[in-house]
Amino acid sequence: MKRRAPRPFVLINMAMTADGKIATANRAVATFGSARDHAHLLSLRATADAVLCGARTADSQPIDLGPGPVRYRRMRVRRGLAEYNLRVVASGAGTLSPDAALFKRQFSPVLVITTSRADAARLRRLRSLADAMVVCGRERIDWEKALSWLSRKWRVRRLLCEGGGELNSALISAGLVDELHLTISPLVFGGARAPTIADGSGALTLASAAAFRLRSMRRVGDELFLVFRAIRRVDRA
Repeated sequence: MKRRAPRPFVLINMAMTADGKIATANRAVATFGSARDHAHLLSLRATADAVLCGARTADSQPIDLGPGPVRYRRMRVRRGLAEYNLRVVASGAGTLSPDAALFKRQFSPVLVITTSRADAARLRRLRSLADAMVVCGRERIDWEKALSWLSRKWRVRRLLCEGGGELNSALISAGLVDELHLTISPLVFGGARAPTIADGSGALTLASAAAFRLRSMRRVGDELFLVFRAIRRVDRA
């Protein structure tokens, strides 16, 4: 059996509607969690060496992937972490916009993971924008290679992924997600084209579906905060 290279512990954190959507069908509404949910997000960031998102998420939302107010930065320092987390963006085609909000603030390195599908002009632009860039894979990002790079080069032991759905799906289908944090909001968006927490091609059989075990559940007002731990295939035997 081929041994996997060392990689970070990977957790996904997402807010979703009661019908599993993370945005409306036209993607106009993508932020709908409560203040409590936002505080939960920052609390999770305070445990991570790096925060990851996809290019579409970085381009469409005014986010900088940082640790937030000073109280959360102090939480990081008390845990023995750097005051500011690393920021990582995945862009398979290299289309990340230079106007993305995370490039406007330079409090911590921005790392970009891409593929050789990105043309030379896009690769040059990414190199000029990011503090570091790595090409992992041809058509799609090779996530085992990318996570190994983060672990080896940047000493990332705990990586928080904040979507979107296609990025989540790629990590889940590769068996690289260890923990799933879901906030269920009392809304229903509907819409066959509305994005979910795990888009992409998806599993075709029940046997090939990623399996998780509920670790904890907490209700705050009308929201549910759920934590699932991955069940590895060897654990299912």
